[in-house]
Amino acid sequence: MKLIIPPVKGTRDFYPEVLAVRTWLYNILREVSESFGYQEYDGPFLESLDLYAAKSGDELVKEQSYVFADRGGDMITLRPELTPSLVRMIAQRQRQLTYPLRWWSFGPFWRYERPQKGRTREFFQWNADVIGVASPETDAEMAALIATFFRRVGLRPDQVVVLVNNRRLMDAQLDALEIPKEQRLSVSAWIDRRDKLSPEAWQAYGLELGLTQGELVGLRGLLDDPDLWMKSEELVRFFVAVKALGVEEYVRFDASIVRGLLYYTGTVVEAKEVMGDIRRSILGGGRYDNLMADVGGEPLPGVGFAMGDVVITLILEQNGLLPKGLDASPAPILMTVFNQELLPASYALAAELRRTGLKVACYPEAAKLPRQFKYADRMGMRLALVLGPEEAAQGQITLKDLQSGSQNTLPRQQAEEAIRKLLESPSAS
Repeated sequence: MKLIIPPVKGTRDFYPEVLAVRTWLYNILREVSESFGYQEYDGPFLESLDLYAAKSGDELVKEQSYVFADRGGDMITLRPELTPSLVRMIAQRQRQLTYPLRWWSFGPFWRYERPQKGRTREFFQWNADVIGVASPETDAEMAALIATFFRRVGLRPDQVVVLVNNRRLMDAQLDALEIPKEQRLSVSAWIDRRDKLSPEAWQAYGLELGLTQGELVGLRGLLDDPDLWMKSEELVRFFVAVKALGVEEYVRFDASIVRGLLYYTGTVVEAKEVMGDIRRSILGGGRYDNLMADVGGEPLPGVGFAMGDVVITLILEQNGLLPKGLDASPAPILMTVFNQELLPASYALAAELRRTGLKVACYPEAAKLPRQFKYADRMGMRLALVLGPEEAAQGQITLKDLQSGSQNTLPRQQAEEAIRKLLESPSAS
C-alpha cells in the first residue's frame, strides 16, 4: 500500500464530528461575549517577529514561535498569541476609536511545543480584552465573563475555579521581604511552579535560585495567607464587584498565581480544574497597562485573557458536557431519487424547498429506497421525501418520518407546511 503522508506533528484533522465541537464552542463564546457587549475582531495570522520580540519574552520568541524569513528577507512568525496584534491594531487607530473597547476573538495560533495531553502546536483560542479603563471593576468584569462561560457550558464551581492575584500586591510583599528586584522574575517563575513540584523539590529549586532559608519561610507564609488580598485596595474593590456580578462562587484569591509574561502589571487570573487529571490551566490573563506604549501607541490601560480550545474541550468531554448529535447532517431532510428518469424532478423539488429556507440534501444517484433511508438515518436526518412515478403523475409527494417510521402522501403544494410541522414536533431532535 502507498504510504499516507501524516499530518504535521501537533496539528489536528477536523473531521465533521470534530469541527462540529469547535463550531459549537465558537457559538457559545460568541453568545457569552456579546452578552457583555464585546465586539468580534481578528488580526492577521502572520506578524513581524519584532512585534513579539518587543514584549513577549525570549522563551516565546526564540523557542516556541514558528519563525521564517519571507522572500523579501523579513523575519515573519505565525502568531503565537493575539495581544501584541491587538495593541498594534489599536495603536494604528488610537484616536479614531471609542473607549472603552470591549473586543473578543476566536481563531488559530501556533506554538512549537512538545505535544501532550491538553497541548498541541496548532490550537484555537478565545481572546477577550477591555481597553481604555484602569479599574478593579473592569478586572472583575473579565472574571465574570469567564465565570459566565463556565456556567453557560454547565461547569460548576466545584469543577472549575478562577484564581486571582495582583502583581502590585505581590511586589509590595516582595519589597517587605527584601527580595532584590533583579530576582523578581526568577522568584515569580519559582512561585508559578509550586503546584508542579513536590514540596521538597520546590524548596530545593528556591535555594538553587539563591533564596535564603529566611526568605523561603517568608515567601511560604505569604503564599499560604488566604487573607493576603485584603491588603490590596484593588483586590478589595475587585471582590466587591465580583459579588455584585453574581459570580463570586467561581472566583478565589490565590497568591501563587503569578503569570510569567512580562507585560502583566496588576490583576492576574488563571482558571483551573478543581478536580481531575488535567493539570494544565484552562486560561490565563491579566492587566497589561504598559504594553500599548511599547508598540508605538500612547499609554492606554488594558486587561484581558486567552483560553485555548484543547484543554476546555477535554474537560467538557470528561464531564459529559458536550452536546450529542453534533456530527449529524445539517440538513434534516433527504430528497431521495427513485430512478434516473425522476432524478431531475427530485432535484427540482429539493431546490424549490431550499428557496423556502428548508435545508435539504439530495441523494446523488438512483438507488433502492431502503438504502437511501438507511443513509438518511445514519446521517441523523429526520425526514425522507419520495417522488416516485405515482407521486409524479398525481402531483404528490410522500413524506417518511425516519424517527417514527410513519409516512404520508400529500399534494406537493402542501409539502412545505407538512415538513415544517414534522420538524417542529416534539419528537424531533
